[in-house]
Amino acid sequence: MRNARPRSQIIRIALKTATLYPFYYTPTANFRSHAPAALFAAASQSAFLQSLAPRPEPHYTQRMKRILVVEDEEHLAFGIKYNLEAEGYDVRVAGDGPAALEAISEDAADIELVILDLMLPGMSGYAVCEALRAKGNQVPVLMLSARTLVEDRVRGYDVGADQYLQKPFDLEELLSMIRSLLARRGRAVAPTKSIGASYEFGRASINFDTHVVSVAGEPQQLTHTEMKLLRYFVENEGLVVTRAQLLEHVWGMSHMPTTRTVDNFIVNLRKMFELDPAHPVHFLSVRGAGYRFVGTAEE
Repeated sequence: MRNARPRSQIIRIALKTATLYPFYYTPTANFRSHAPAALFAAASQSAFLQSLAPRPEPHYTQRMKRILVVEDEEHLAFGIKYNLEAEGYDVRVAGDGPAALEAISEDAADIELVILDLMLPGMSGYAVCEALRAKGNQVPVLMLSARTLVEDRVRGYDVGADQYLQKPFDLEELLSMIRSLLARRGRAVAPTKSIGASYEFGRASINFDTHVVSVAGEPQQLTHTEMKLLRYFVENEGLVVTRAQLLEHVWGMSHMPTTRTVDNFIVNLRKMFELDPAHPVHFLSVRGAGYRFVGTAEE
């Protein structure tokens, strides 16, 4: 019979694309014990994990932050849920896109973070995130995927993901991203300039609530990230904003897959809103500093 381990031991699960590798640490030594995969065939994951050690008591003293995990692979969903609950979070699980959207719709006020797998059956993580943002829901979204291409990550940001974590990943990195997103949500910074739902400049008319945009009377389609970028410029009209500020406030990151990411988005905005994109009058470059938005073209 397995001897019970001290309650001070903390269960940790390394999350891989297709396999869970349970291990534990002692407070006195950097010791790790990987369990053979054959044990999973002999007992359920739940029973196996319960046999390793008593469940740690959550150390969270305030109202537990509610997180929705959207993952169709049950062993991964179980591993994430188990570890997050051990950290003091209130975790709900959805196995596909429609179930996730339904859960968010029913519990929108309490869900503070969505961990969203990209490859879901029937409805991709891209589509789920896009549907959320189209409804005006700005809940932080952490997207998980085994895809390695830069284009996949950029597309995730385009549809409204706040962070993108590639599988396989380290548990501590996942927990760090979760803490960062929840902290950022809790300290929402007031914009420099307060704007309403509607805004006009040059030939453009924008409704930030409905994402309806037209230029010279012609409707335009902007991605979620393009709308966030445009709004940030409008809120800081006339001020020079650096690339670092844009990455932090629009993308919610200190770095991006390529150093040209911000510049490429500016190019897109110029093509859409400038009469002559090669000689912009609204989205101005400030050499060595960043960019400046001007609603009324300077003489």
